[in-house]
Amino acid sequence: MTQPKPFRLNFLGAARTVTGSLHLLEVGDKKLAVDCGMYQGRRQEAARRNRNPPRLAMDADALILTHAHIDHSGNIPTLVRRGFKGKIHCTEATADLCNQMLRDSARIQQSDAQWLNRKNKDDPDWTPIDPLYTEEHAEAALKKFVPHAYGETFEVFEGVKATLIDAGHILGSSSAVVEAEANGKKRRIVFSGDIGRRNLPILRDPNLPGEPDYVVMETTYGNRSHAPAPDMEEQLLKAIEDTRKKGGKVIIPSFALERAQEIVYSINQLRKSGRMEPMPVFVDSPLTVNLTEVFRRHPECYDPETEEFQSQHGDPFGFEYLRMVESVDESKQLNHLSGPAIIISASGMCEFGRVVHHLRNAIEHKKNTIVIVGYQAQHTLGRRLVEGRERVKIFGVKRDVRAEVRVLNAFSAHADREELLWWAEGCGKQVRRFFLVHGDPDQSESFAEALTERGYQATVPDFKECIDLD
Repeated sequence: MTQPKPFRLNFLGAARTVTGSLHLLEVGDKKLAVDCGMYQGRRQEAARRNRNPPRLAMDADALILTHAHIDHSGNIPTLVRRGFKGKIHCTEATADLCNQMLRDSARIQQSDAQWLNRKNKDDPDWTPIDPLYTEEHAEAALKKFVPHAYGETFEVFEGVKATLIDAGHILGSSSAVVEAEANGKKRRIVFSGDIGRRNLPILRDPNLPGEPDYVVMETTYGNRSHAPAPDMEEQLLKAIEDTRKKGGKVIIPSFALERAQEIVYSINQLRKSGRMEPMPVFVDSPLTVNLTEVFRRHPECYDPETEEFQSQHGDPFGFEYLRMVESVDESKQLNHLSGPAIIISASGMCEFGRVVHHLRNAIEHKKNTIVIVGYQAQHTLGRRLVEGRERVKIFGVKRDVRAEVRVLNAFSAHADREELLWWAEGCGKQVRRFFLVHGDPDQSESFAEALTERGYQATVPDFKECIDLD
């Protein structure tokens, strides 16, 4: 009988797709989960996947969370609800962000379930649904978080140590460097998390992980290039000024975490440099307001340029004509604004939240501009706008897209193809194999070809595939 090898990787999420990150490393008879994100896509499939995390993950002895984005962290409360008992290791900033993100996600689950049950209460075939998880479940999960500083090596369990290094993607984001030992063998396995770009505002550039044996690596933009990062402010300024001339509104669907803060900071820089005339700016997302406070509490994550801006001009995320909108009534009043204005609102893929209401009111008017500043997953409203659809469905009603749609790729917080290649080659020639995840098949497969051309072995694993490591 063949003896099982001491190290095994299980790809339980974000395999040949972008969302729902969940990987599991078996070291002897111990199990380490890495990330537990919410799957986003077709709603029935998303509900099925999110409600039924794999048994292997529920039985894991510990979990490492690379960063706070919901597609990496959002299903942790479900995992805990279904029986996960271990500790959850992450950076200090990630723990602070998740304290807001997971509670907010729970409120969304509860609100959506209540709305659907109320809407369908007279349907005899309707089966009332429960929320994916509640605030109590989020609280139970948050109690398991163990925060660590960047560069701190800690014991996950016997035979496994880990170090979190800066991934440069969002505040607190990390790559996990795992040192595993079993049956007299040692292996160094790196989980990239999401890799950030170099020379972006606010955060430091990503760190390289040393010399791993194996790498589980994201490939969101494995076959795409972004506009140069320094172009992002000029692209944003042009979109704002062109819309100002038309007397319209700039609607920016934005992820509450990182992207919203980057946009506010960029507008602040444009204002301070005198390149942008005063114009009302509204951040219409209570979660964004709370997360911006977390940014203010973690200046240790800032890059030197942001530190210098703060020392010269004060708060990077506040200025005189910026207004943070929290109440529903205030949000509704924005629909009646006259004259040019900028509205930054969640969610980033236009699937839920207050931005959907703003899109409904703006999308059929030529004077308005919808500015897309982040990745849009397949089957989302944001993706349909990026694809140039002439009509889209909002709240069940088909609407003509008359507003201008601009896509500003320079704002992406994900490394593009060249930046991913820089990071991969920085791991060293001793890497035995790259496992490429968190990317649509065309992106992952193209990046695998690029690595093969450079002399590496690269695999694009299937969903639920298990691979033994030498």
